[in-house]
Amino acid sequence: MRRTIVTAALALAALAAGAAAIAAETVAASEAEQHPPHRHWHFDGPFGTYDRAAAQRGYQIYAEVCSACHSLQLLAYRNLMELGLTENQVKGLIKDIQVPDLGDDGQPIERPARLSDRFKKPFPNTAAAAAANNGKAPPDLSVIVKAREGGADYIHALLTGYVPFDKLTPQQIKEFSVTKDDNYDKYFPGHKIAMPPPLADDKVTYADGTKATLDQEAADVTEFLAWASEPHMEARKNTGVRVILFLLAMAGLMYAVKRQVWSDKH
Repeated sequence: MRRTIVTAALALAALAAGAAAIAAETVAASEAEQHPPHRHWHFDGPFGTYDRAAAQRGYQIYAEVCSACHSLQLLAYRNLMELGLTENQVKGLIKDIQVPDLGDDGQPIERPARLSDRFKKPFPNTAAAAAANNGKAPPDLSVIVKAREGGADYIHALLTGYVPFDKLTPQQIKEFSVTKDDNYDKYFPGHKIAMPPPLADDKVTYADGTKATLDQEAADVTEFLAWASEPHMEARKNTGVRVILFLLAMAGLMYAVKRQVWSDKH
């Protein structure tokens, strides 16, 4: 009897120790995995719209910083007019861009970009992009906000979540095998990211005079990429509101007709 009691006590102790270990691992994992903080975006909600001033600044960030590595294959330069820019303004923005084409003799040439051209690719093909970036081609940004879990919150957090090596704790360095040559980001899965920090305070000089802090730059380029991922969002929302209003009006009319038809039965 005593042996049975001792065995049961040892079993319970083992179960308790296992549960404690699992709980500790869960806490450690939750501490290591940080979820992007939620921000209020101008385009959130059923009546949200794009902040065109922010998106225009975001295009400047893309053109001066991101376009060296990342493409926007699904957009043409004329689409920038949907951000409130005039045709002449867009032509001014692309006047120095040379795009590949074929001449009259069929030979490859480069010519000035036109409004009808799609955004110029930074590399001729995926193999060349991978060769220039340590074997991994940078992703196209056309739908990056829609393609990543967390959407705009994740993109903003990623751009602002870099931690310098000298700011890392010994535990972080050991756990994720980080060296001085690696880039550590709090919000990137696995935390080691090939892309160096693309943004910093005063990385660009905004044309409208806005102070270019890291947070401002990240928010603006995220706004631009959100628009690029779904440029027809505003039209879709407007159509949805009209449809709902129409259905409400139709429901009211049908109820009134029903009351009229059946009024003599009550």
